[in-house]
Amino acid sequence: MSCHLALSPADRERKTRRTPLLACSLLLVTALLGSGTAHARAERASPSDAADQARITAVRQLDARVLDLTVSSPAMGTSVPVRVILPRDWYTEPQATFPVLYMLHGGDDDYTSWTRETDIEALAERSDVLVVMPDAGRAGYYSDWRVGRPRWETFHTVELVRLMERDFRANASRAVVGLSMGGFGALNYAAHHPGMFRYVASMSSYVDLDDPAARLSLLLGSRREGTDLKDVWGDPGENADIWRAHNPSAMPAAFRGTTVHLSAGNGAPGPWDANRPRDALLASTLAEAVLPRSTKRFASSLRASGVSTTTHFYAPGTHSWPYWKQELHRIWPAIEMTLESGSAGSGTNLRP
Repeated sequence: MSCHLALSPADRERKTRRTPLLACSLLLVTALLGSGTAHARAERASPSDAADQARITAVRQLDARVLDLTVSSPAMGTSVPVRVILPRDWYTEPQATFPVLYMLHGGDDDYTSWTRETDIEALAERSDVLVVMPDAGRAGYYSDWRVGRPRWETFHTVELVRLMERDFRANASRAVVGLSMGGFGALNYAAHHPGMFRYVASMSSYVDLDDPAARLSLLLGSRREGTDLKDVWGDPGENADIWRAHNPSAMPAAFRGTTVHLSAGNGAPGPWDANRPRDALLASTLAEAVLPRSTKRFASSLRASGVSTTTHFYAPGTHSWPYWKQELHRIWPAIEMTLESGSAGSGTNLRP
């Protein structure tokens, strides 16, 4: 598909749907959903390879380069929303493949959070990186649950990766960034799938499941969302092996070959917190204050294991979006540089 769209800043601000945008949107939807493309290929997929049966069932174009996809997932047994920002040259270079940045949201949130709370669209304006922001449940913990479903990790690291390669010309140069629960997920995905990601960034995340503060945070968060952690990883005593397999601090050597960035604030309120409700401010202060110590320990163990590691510990800083937006700006050049240095690769045939 060759279709070039150019919107003025004012048009982008209003998300105006001009005639060229509608025409290109029609071409895009036809390419993704029409016969002879993703849907047909999924129907022909071997029953033994369920990962290739994930398919896009709906596309909603929000802007020239911003799409909301509905993905039918065999791993999840349902459909999952995914927001995508297309690379700058996606329309004008129809044969090109593009590096991918996966952005994972935190707990009590959803796939719209990065575009709602940050200016990721503006950051990606001149970038030839495909930005993929999948939903992960409000307390899904980026895991294949012990009870069978949901299977978030399989959806994100197998089905979605293949889908982006198949239908959005993604190549094998990948990075993953997450905050809070999403930072935990980003670290686990990088550790569980060596070589899948060139760069991983975890912002304000618990990194050690053996840390009492992390256990308390998980317990409170899961209860708030009506989730039983035994459904996720089993009993911490009886199923200690599963808990350990999802504990980033227990497997530092698994990150070799990936650049890791870790960041956290000290919990002290700053100017960005001035107008926040008292209860929300207290919660975000306590949530952040316990993170630097375990994160520094984890960074030390990564470096001792030969992992390229960068850190940013800042003050003031609470568990809130203004600080994460600032951190995204701070690491954006490193993300682009890392992805572009490996963007010559083509798509890969990943195993579940």
